[in-house]
Amino acid sequence: MDELEFRKHADQSLDDLYRRLSAAADEYNFEADFNAGALAIEFETPPAKFVVSPNAPVRQIWVSAHSKSFKLDWDPAQKAFVLPGTGRTLADVVGAAISQQLGEPITL
Repeated sequence: MDELEFRKHADQSLDDLYRRLSAAADEYNFEADFNAGALAIEFETPPAKFVVSPNAPVRQIWVSAHSKSFKLDWDPAQKAFVLPGTGRTLADVVGAAISQQLGEPITL
């Protein structure tokens, strides 16, 4: 995949994730901010910040949460960025991280 195609998929995926996070933010008490191509998810209690950002040189979306880094690749069959070896989509990975942070299950 060339950089232009990667950017298109990454932008669409991050826009979709931001819409899902915005819909859930009030109910689950966190903030989502989409700025300069990166998505930040912040929690007051307990305090934490997750970052979701595209990494164009390696054609991946990286999720930093709970002192871990998740590197997702584009899967043309699923038409989504997925975590290799698991098949979990970007929304699944971020939703699981938020669930862990809040101590309750959420679905994005």
